[in-house]
Amino acid sequence: QVQLVESGGGSVQAGGSLRLSCAASRYTASSYFMGWFRQALGKEREGVAVIYTGGGATYYADSVKGRFTIVQDNSKNTLSLQMNSLKPEDTAVYYCAAQYAVRPMYALHPASYEYWGQGTQVTVSS
Repeated sequence: QVQLVESGGGSVQAGGSLRLSCAASRYTASSYFMGWFRQALGKEREGVAVIYTGGGATYYADSVKGRFTIVQDNSKNTLSLQMNSLKPEDTAVYYCAAQYAVRPMYALHPASYEYWGQGTQVTVSS
């Protein structure tokens, strides 16, 4: 059973930065899709940024392009999300997710992922 543990959430003012981390364990696949999703209060979960660990291809939601960067550290089996220029609309619970095989066109679709972390809250105040 894959285990994913997020850390790094918190509160920040608009324009600030946060870095989220996800530690993965018990994943036996050599390469897989791994990424970040978020769910704001009263809204559906949405994809934020995903990386394919096999080749490094990345996928970003339009709303975060140029502000967020997803980074993998294979030696530590960790995944990070560097979030800059944060906006109040970025406020949400952020989840780490992983899946062995995902069709690239669905990389940002939450339904493509079987394994999820417990989530970490990010709050951006104006």
